[in-house]
Amino acid sequence: MMLAPWSVMLATAHSAALLGLDGALIRVEVRAARGVPSFELVGLAEVAVRESRVRVKSALAQIAIDLSEYCIVVNLAPADVRKAGASFDLAIAAATMAALGRVPPESLDGVLFLGELSLAGAVQPVRGVLPQLLGARSKGIARALVPTGNAAEAALVPGLDTRTVATIDDLLQALTGRLVLPVARADASAPEPALVDDLAEVRGQASARRALEICAAGGHNLVLIGPPGGGKTMLARRLPGLMPRLTPEEALEITAVRSVAGLLTHTKALPGSRPFRAPHHTVSDVGLVGGGDVPRPGELSLSHHGVLFLDELPEFRRSALEALRQPLEDGVVTVSRAQGRATFPARPLLVCAMNPCPCGYHGDPSGRCSCTAVRVRAYRARVSGPLLDRIDVHVALPPVDVSDLRRIAPGESSAAVQQRVIAARAVQEARLRAGEVAAGCNAALSPRDLERVACLSDAGDHILAQAVSRLGLSARGYTKVLRVARTIADLAGSTSIAPAHLAEAISLRVLDRAPTPSSAHAAA
Repeated sequence: MMLAPWSVMLATAHSAALLGLDGALIRVEVRAARGVPSFELVGLAEVAVRESRVRVKSALAQIAIDLSEYCIVVNLAPADVRKAGASFDLAIAAATMAALGRVPPESLDGVLFLGELSLAGAVQPVRGVLPQLLGARSKGIARALVPTGNAAEAALVPGLDTRTVATIDDLLQALTGRLVLPVARADASAPEPALVDDLAEVRGQASARRALEICAAGGHNLVLIGPPGGGKTMLARRLPGLMPRLTPEEALEITAVRSVAGLLTHTKALPGSRPFRAPHHTVSDVGLVGGGDVPRPGELSLSHHGVLFLDELPEFRRSALEALRQPLEDGVVTVSRAQGRATFPARPLLVCAMNPCPCGYHGDPSGRCSCTAVRVRAYRARVSGPLLDRIDVHVALPPVDVSDLRRIAPGESSAAVQQRVIAARAVQEARLRAGEVAAGCNAALSPRDLERVACLSDAGDHILAQAVSRLGLSARGYTKVLRVARTIADLAGSTSIAPAHLAEAISLRVLDRAPTPSSAHAAA
């Protein structure tokens, strides 16, 4: 069916490009003129964007819009911003229809178009819708059209009239005023994930359980050293259940990262629990930290506000582990490319696990370890000292005596420990609101903040001076002991750091303790 044409041969629509977690507004300018058939696309476009001409031509043909008589030129501006992905298809199609006079050009004003087109004209979901909508809203965009498959995350952006479109025909009908598109809504019936990993299932291992509580309360990184089957993985998987529930702001940040990575479900965008990521030791540098030709978040950012678990730490490639060092300090990953920089948030709680030696049984009372001292040193040297120095808490797990597993009573549940963690976090938040510190977690306190909230008595100064002398603590290690001691004091409800709090914090920096037989065990 032929619509009344508007005498317009030049039209502009708006879309967005991802720069890390930032959405840059892109003008999609289309000029249509009768002549030798062609479809040119310019504006620093990647391969997937350049291929949109095929998808757009085929989709428009489904609604009887034939481009075989036209010379079409598409410009994606600004030209110095790199464009990647297929989310520009919908904007290109809309601007092309306006340039051909099939829809009024004013129907494109103030509207953001995001979506990929299939050859049959269906509008497919794309990644990064949430950060792109947030960026467009901040630049004055009032309305947006997104694929139906992205409705859940699009509904999270307030102050924006966001509608969903399923087909190219729906787009045509909506822009000509003959169809009202549905408002983007999330599926409220999606079930909340249940907490399945409970700390009560861990029998014994009192020192490790205590370390988990301290790390959850202060946001401290942790390394577990113990023999195979000692419960390292089991303990790490229970750490997210000890941390406070996600705040709305934290949930939105996690959702934005997952959206950019293309990992969101189409039913419920906001997560119900903190992320737990456990990449295999064969992961690449880019897969772990993030990056790539078109920058994407890695496991470090995907575990933001959750737990990143690196099992068999010495087996990871050295370059990947060394790439963690600066992001662990800064809390962000910055990927620099010739066309610009992309920044991803990266504040997970890092948990590492490793064996004490190549065979895993160094210090076992059975004497089955045959590793020489040289082999043990070489094995541990695979993990650099500077990286281990950035990990706040070091715990050596004793070997498991299987015969005692049934006799040991279950420990406290995750819910009971979580209440103490929440109380300690509340104390830290109160200090932040009062302006005493600049960070909400003790693990992120600066040296200046520590001077105010981690003052030591004369006895504490003496204990710490002895620890520095005997253990050879670096300046970073000294600071981390104070941060952990502050967390231990918060858990105890103490406004000051007592010598006992400091002594426990120092004991959690002694990495080379040999495991000894005890009644501490882990079992499900």
